[in-house]
Amino acid sequence: MEKKNRLVAVVEIGSTGIRLVVAEIDRDGFWRVVDKAGKPVALGRDVFTSGTISREAMLACLGVLHGFRELLKGWGIEDDEIRVIATSALREARNRDTFVDRVYLQTGFRVSVVEGIEENRLMYLAVRYALKDDRPQFTRSNSIIIEVGGGSTEIMLLRRGKMVAAHSVRLGTILIDQQVGQATGSNRYLARFLAESVRNMRESLSAEMDLSHVRTFIVAGSDARLAAARLGTEVNAECSVIERAAFDAFVEKIQNYTVEECVQKLRIPFAEAEGIIPGLLAYKLFLECTAATEILVPNVSIREGLLITLASGVDPELQEEFFSQVIASAVSLGRKYRFDEAHSLHVTRLALKLFDELKAEHGLDRRARLLLEVSGILHDVGMYIRSSGHHKHSQYIVANSEIFGLHRDDLDIVSNVVRYHRKASPNSTHIAFIALQREERMIVLKLAAILRVADALDRGHSQRIAEIAVERRTDTIVLRPAGQHDLTLERLGLEEKSDMFQDVYGYKVILS
Repeated sequence: MEKKNRLVAVVEIGSTGIRLVVAEIDRDGFWRVVDKAGKPVALGRDVFTSGTISREAMLACLGVLHGFRELLKGWGIEDDEIRVIATSALREARNRDTFVDRVYLQTGFRVSVVEGIEENRLMYLAVRYALKDDRPQFTRSNSIIIEVGGGSTEIMLLRRGKMVAAHSVRLGTILIDQQVGQATGSNRYLARFLAESVRNMRESLSAEMDLSHVRTFIVAGSDARLAAARLGTEVNAECSVIERAAFDAFVEKIQNYTVEECVQKLRIPFAEAEGIIPGLLAYKLFLECTAATEILVPNVSIREGLLITLASGVDPELQEEFFSQVIASAVSLGRKYRFDEAHSLHVTRLALKLFDELKAEHGLDRRARLLLEVSGILHDVGMYIRSSGHHKHSQYIVANSEIFGLHRDDLDIVSNVVRYHRKASPNSTHIAFIALQREERMIVLKLAAILRVADALDRGHSQRIAEIAVERRTDTIVLRPAGQHDLTLERLGLEEKSDMFQDVYGYKVILS
């Protein structure tokens, strides 16, 4: 039977408004936007002032969502083809659970509150889609992708196309406006406040990548798209480019405008005019930190990133490319804490070999393999704090870090896996382990058991065992290393660390 085209919809509940995009996905996974809608709602102004969504804002949101529900009925889109996501304002609202419940009961929409790091993932997918192959320097030079939203700023750093770091910073146009309003309210104070904020962020980011070496500057915010419509030239249908000098001149021209002047002179709605000067000024200050001579402005948002996810499904090529960025981000985090890179990557290779050979025993999927890979890379980062008890320090660092492409649930699993790569097995007093869901605890046990064996095979951090063959016997797993070596240290390591493997998998591990 011939597969039909699909109609899908994405609704984003943001800090300054609610936006809808409807797309048609064809049989080959290609998609095109067929409808868009958006309404301003001052959700973020409530949350960032009082910490909660007010009754008035909640009613306004419900009114907009009721309207979108009627529009989607007209398109005939089923509920399982509708995704509703919420970003920083709802993330921070103390009454977000009440809001999500009311939205579901009154509109039938199930709202998913995305983490900042998930916003980064969706934005990365959208940017890659928009750039296509028209800017090959993206994969050859150092790049920054930045979006200043209403409640947060999303930043990604890439070195020759590979992810170095991804951060969601609590600095958005609404928060900036509030900070300035509490002081003098003048545009001069705005410039000083932003300059100080960007300088502090630059110092933090420079520990991961020197911004002065960045040559590709990509801005994904709506304020930049407005500037691109006036100053930019088209790269392709989904992306424009603005010369640095032209952008600087435009920002300098408008930065002393009042909100009313922005509305009149730029001919934009009041809701957009409120945040345009803080947003563009922030981009200008970040641009000054780099060596970029132009700004790339993709005409996309996280909504398009989610559409790409819906359209591509489990496209193996896209999935592997995405996983490679996750690994690049993990390696960058390890370097930040001066990990023993040769040892960590070697242990990771051995762990993945064991994972692949023992598929029938663990029954885990490709995503779990990725989590094992990240765990192997980061298992010793706690050595940066102190060698004694470094497995606990590793757990703390991972649990409190951001790794591109990994949700908070993923990081909870990885932090527990690195916690148990040595010493005691989990028990009822280990709160971080007990707090996991039952299925997640089993994943931790299975991955940690493999990682302990792999780590034992490089007990001396000398990488002597380059390859292993895995042989199953009735109750034993025999590991046969390539070449001839003195394996005394490795055998001692296995005696100490293979107990969890035997408990989880029922096999004793022998190094032949």
